[in-house]
Amino acid sequence: MVVKIGILKCGNIGMSPVVDLCLDERADRNDIDVRVLGSGAKMGPEQVEEVAKKMVEEIKPDFIVYIGPNPAAPGPKKAREILSAGGIPAVIIGDAPGIKDKDAMAEEGLGYVLIKCDPMIGARRQFLDPVEMAMFNADVIRVLAGTGALRVVQNAIDDMVFAVEEGKEIPLPKIVITEQKAVEAMDFANPYAKAKAMAAFVMAEKVADIDVKGCFMTKEMEKYIPIVASAHETIRYAAKLVDEARELEKATDAVSRKPHAGDGKILNKCKLMAKPE
Repeated sequence: MVVKIGILKCGNIGMSPVVDLCLDERADRNDIDVRVLGSGAKMGPEQVEEVAKKMVEEIKPDFIVYIGPNPAAPGPKKAREILSAGGIPAVIIGDAPGIKDKDAMAEEGLGYVLIKCDPMIGARRQFLDPVEMAMFNADVIRVLAGTGALRVVQNAIDDMVFAVEEGKEIPLPKIVITEQKAVEAMDFANPYAKAKAMAAFVMAEKVADIDVKGCFMTKEMEKYIPIVASAHETIRYAAKLVDEARELEKATDAVSRKPHAGDGKILNKCKLMAKPE
């Protein structure tokens, strides 16, 4: 059986570029078929409505994953409205601002995965250009991957896939990813590596607070430019901590790897030269 997954990308968070790729990292998985629709960088109600309706009415997957910033904003709320009424199981993946709406999403019959370490970018024109944007997101992706947040997301979606394959009711996740949940998913062998990953996660959380201050709460240019710059410096060092954590695991040949088999089964290995089982 091939499970058809629909992914809606509206706006962008750090997890957005890799949410589909983490399900099929070698592009050889034969139990899933993924379709991705997106509204680009914008996530206004009109853009979101267009792609959400197309996903529900034309593509009609077995389940839908919506991903983007702030699930409580007007555009994502429009998507939630369409998905809730669409008759297809759906999960919302978002960042920390969505936590305030998690109960509402559950009442709408939607699942959610809210990632506390996926921070807002420093979106001030005097500071943010395409290069800075790309480097920020590269650092965020490294934090998501190295702390275990990415693995939590991947596991939640895989559980939905496995339920479809087994003819069971699809489990809609209700997860807020904290530093504890993230590092547990990574199976760190070295306690110092675990501590470094936790520190990186918490630093990434703080980046969002700093950027909110710089983007929305500070009006003077001479004040908000160094504020958003400091947030980007913080995520850079969070990414460095993730590198240090992984190097500690590599030094003792204990990196946890969990690749997908061709049939979708999640395999496991720690020793570099071992075969995944």
